[in-house]
Amino acid sequence: MPLTTAPPPPAPAAKPRKLLWHRLIFGLWYRPVEVLDEARDRGVWGAAAFLSLLCGALGTLAKDSFWGQWRFSPLLALEAMAIGSAVMLLASFLLGAVTHAIARRLGGNGRFAPTASLFVVLFWTSDLPRLALDTWMAAGSVPVRAAASVTAAFGCALAVLLIRGQHHLPTHKAVAAVSIQMLAAVALLKFPPGSG
Repeated sequence: MPLTTAPPPPAPAAKPRKLLWHRLIFGLWYRPVEVLDEARDRGVWGAAAFLSLLCGALGTLAKDSFWGQWRFSPLLALEAMAIGSAVMLLASFLLGAVTHAIARRLGGNGRFAPTASLFVVLFWTSDLPRLALDTWMAAGSVPVRAAASVTAAFGCALAVLLIRGQHHLPTHKAVAAVSIQMLAAVALLKFPPGSG
């Protein structure tokens, strides 16, 4: 009677490693391709919301009007900061949604949650150095404007990498998918009118 050997049971699939916020945020600076690939199928809404609110607060702290209001009424100043941060949160999510929609229109096939949430994360992660400088230096100073230029270029490069990987688009279509939003954000946030 021939012996039959049963095939070994398949090895259990390894669970994906948890992508912690600090690994995501800091990893975008020193290993962006690896981090974007690791986050390819994950929505990171928590990190996106946190960064949007944090950067909204930092942007408020950089304005002279906030400190003028603070001297008059700290409570009103904090309420203004909260409103500004909430508006920044909504605008950020809208920016991510528009980027996803344009990428799909150009033939992309990526999922909404990873694309939109990662776009928000990389946008604000790349802007953090400029915001940190802007909180204690004049907006038109050379260091702040230099940081704005460098972080704008870095943010655009990250956005192109994200859309190219998430939506399997060629580079020129990925650039087209992010160019309008990034240019508008750079003009309004990094180089606002009257900052020169």
